[in-house]
Amino acid sequence: MTSFSTLFRGVGLALVAAAAVSQNSAVAQGANWWEGITGFGSPDYTGKQASLERAPARQDSLNDLRPNEIPWRSDEMLAAMEKAIARYERIVNSGGWPIISGNRMLRPGDDDERVAQLRRRLIASGELSRSSSANSYSFDSDVEQAVVRYQENNGLRTTGRVDQPTLAALKMTAEERLAQLKLNHGRILELVQQPPEERYVLVNVPAFQLEAVERYQTVLRHRVIVGRQGRDTPSLKTTIRALNFFPFWRVPDSVAKLDVFPRLVKEPDYLAKERIRVVSGDFNGPEIDPTAIDWSQADSRVVKLKQDPGPQNALGLVRIDMQNEHGVYMHDTPMKDLFRQRARAFSAGCVRVQDVFQLVEWLARTEPGWESPGQVQAVVDSGQAVDLRLTRPVPVYFAYITAWAEADGRISFRPDIYRRDGAVAMADVFDPDAPPPPSAGLAP
Repeated sequence: MTSFSTLFRGVGLALVAAAAVSQNSAVAQGANWWEGITGFGSPDYTGKQASLERAPARQDSLNDLRPNEIPWRSDEMLAAMEKAIARYERIVNSGGWPIISGNRMLRPGDDDERVAQLRRRLIASGELSRSSSANSYSFDSDVEQAVVRYQENNGLRTTGRVDQPTLAALKMTAEERLAQLKLNHGRILELVQQPPEERYVLVNVPAFQLEAVERYQTVLRHRVIVGRQGRDTPSLKTTIRALNFFPFWRVPDSVAKLDVFPRLVKEPDYLAKERIRVVSGDFNGPEIDPTAIDWSQADSRVVKLKQDPGPQNALGLVRIDMQNEHGVYMHDTPMKDLFRQRARAFSAGCVRVQDVFQLVEWLARTEPGWESPGQVQAVVDSGQAVDLRLTRPVPVYFAYITAWAEADGRISFRPDIYRRDGAVAMADVFDPDAPPPPSAGLAP
């Protein structure tokens, strides 16, 4: 199987229909219906009331990795999803939740009738305690903490303010969220129905994280960088067959044509700075003089680019080889600061892995001569190119899971970065305070 999206194309269309079912279904805006439903609300997070003076936005605390050993691909995850679906069905059947009016930001210190809408909305989904006043206009510290919890649950920057991305997420209806849960339950079910494996790697693309699973428990989690819009990281299943230390980067034709050739028109010295060679015909062909090429007319089928190994290499110091029809793989990166950002769709389709050598050591430790901890680091310290062919290849899944649930009842949603879910409520939402994306350049 190479793609999970085809099976659920029809379900994605159902999500569009669900979005249109009830824009006016939040009839419970004036009634605290959620108090009668078990499992709702959070502990009473009491604290001192915030000053009415406007405070600067809080710094985003990046704690976006899942907190337990339960894999996405598991019966436990399916069971938690089924409880979440039942919970959201109760919300929908009770009339949905309040929709916050207007588009203006809300922030700590505000005294606004829309804060009462926000309070009822957060009580309904459980981020704000039921003991809090549902009708207060005050954006106090309790509301700020609830907004932070909501942002964590939705993969948003934890500003404590109802900024534009947070408001867009809050305005999604209960019907839309229920449809999203059902769609992703189907995606997880398809994963679970694959033949069991003792060891495997799963990348959840819209969650920007990877888990390594052994004997049905997650043993490693890593933040990852995935493909930007238009250069989507595909959904697939394949096998990790080799580890390439100090690799050359054979620039794919698509990256050469779309990214590198246009840059060379403006920066002819870019090749020398990045230690990239130009070769003819194929990647083993003769080296040619880059100054003799009109880069505005260059043909990527004839002119090939190959970057020398080293710290400047776009693949970093190791490549995790996994043959597939899309030509994507996992690798290290010299651009490690990007892992500090919460939304990490920056690549040209491949997956960059934070702390990649921990994953590489786990992949290699069943191989003869690689059992001892530190062997991977010894290879890196040597500075010599090594290609390790795995005698026990490891399955790998690139999945697209935008909603899941934990055993403790916490429900997480993530932005539909490639618009595969069918909803458009958060499409093209711009966060003016988000960190800027990286400058254009080599981005495998």
